[in-house]
Amino acid sequence: MKGKEWYKADDVAEEYDSKRFSRGGRLIDRREKEAVLDALAPVDGKRVLEIACGTGRFTVLLAERGANVVGLDISRAMLAQGREKAREADVDDRSSFLLGDAARLPFPDDYFDAVFAMRFFHLAKTPAKFLTEMARVSKGRVFFDTFNDRSTRVVYNWLLPMGSHLYSRADVERLVADAGLTLAEESHDFVVPYGLYRKIPGAIAADIRSVDTAVGDTSIGERLASVSYWSAQVPEREVATATERASEAE
Repeated sequence: MKGKEWYKADDVAEEYDSKRFSRGGRLIDRREKEAVLDALAPVDGKRVLEIACGTGRFTVLLAERGANVVGLDISRAMLAQGREKAREADVDDRSSFLLGDAARLPFPDDYFDAVFAMRFFHLAKTPAKFLTEMARVSKGRVFFDTFNDRSTRVVYNWLLPMGSHLYSRADVERLVADAGLTLAEESHDFVVPYGLYRKIPGAIAADIRSVDTAVGDTSIGERLASVSYWSAQVPEREVATATERASEAE
């Protein structure tokens, strides 16, 4: 089972977090949450949309920090997990979970202060559509991550149940420009691929992570990073008021 069918299965949703973010995977969870907060903070009082929210890891994280967050996903089972997390964290009044298609977002232009997607673009068959929609409904920041084509991920990519779309820097720059965005910040991480961390105990993973970050801080490490985090900005849009339009018509 691959692609959407695999992702939407009930048993995948039930085991998603435990398989990916336990043991050494906790380091991945910590780093991804750090990346989201660095890109979007401060979030208190902001309206945020998360694309492909999955089980609500980031949705709940941001709601706990005062954001009003909408999490969108194609999996009812994943959304159910997210709602349960929000209830347990007592942030269900600041978070909502919506079944929907990221290529056709049901929101008006400039509706959110920020829009982001984590672990999504490596699965996207039409990434340009998704990023353009994210840019349309954001009036500020757009944040996403990619898996890179010059990394160790190439070695085991074929083993993944869904497969992955790997991106070059040129691919990302083109996507950002075509969506009408300006690339503001970027960071690159994980010379050692995700898959290894998930399969080893936390103590061993921590030692490997120390080596990983040391190598990653070099120019060579940056080129070999398996994951990149991209923060883009929506240019200020000129919106004419009714009075201005009437004046121009005279």
